[in-house]
Amino acid sequence: MFPAMILPAIFYIIWDSCFTSWGVWSFNENYITGIYYFGLPIEEILFFFVVPYCCVFIYECIRCYFPLLKNAGWADLILKITGIAALIMALFFRDKSYTQYTFTFLSAFILLFFLLRKYFREFNTFLFLVAYAIILLPFLIVNGFLTAIPVVLYNDAENLGIRIYTIPFEDVFYGMLLVFLNIVIFEKLRAEKTNLNSNP
Repeated sequence: MFPAMILPAIFYIIWDSCFTSWGVWSFNENYITGIYYFGLPIEEILFFFVVPYCCVFIYECIRCYFPLLKNAGWADLILKITGIAALIMALFFRDKSYTQYTFTFLSAFILLFFLLRKYFREFNTFLFLVAYAIILLPFLIVNGFLTAIPVVLYNDAENLGIRIYTIPFEDVFYGMLLVFLNIVIFEKLRAEKTNLNSNP
């Protein structure tokens, strides 16, 4: 699990650091420790380890308790449609940094995943979609709390201005990509370890 978290965390920390420096979002000094690394509060950096860990835990619970949830062609189709829709959004809203980058990265990684699908045969798209649908419930509660206080301040000139309660619409897909990357790498590393153990 922990090796799987490293690359997505590095990618997101760089992305987050750039967006903070560009003024796409900022952090309320009243609710953070004031300890910064790479231009980000330590709390924000830890977010990219704590949240994926919790999300993969939920994913694993569903995987263990519902072993009959097998992959299906229509699940891959839904993910492909999501990637195409994300690309369209990125092209239409190039003037809004949060919208453009979130949907560009999501569509790019989904495309890359399907181009390399034979290397990720162990990834169960259906299970991922079910897990993320369940993850959205605690995500909306916690993120709603953080954006309502607010701990995180968004520059609405850089997003669509569409909110789910107080949560920017883009956050749903920002989170989807984070969980997707962690689970794809986690499943690949697990499969490699299983193969190594079965072929000493």
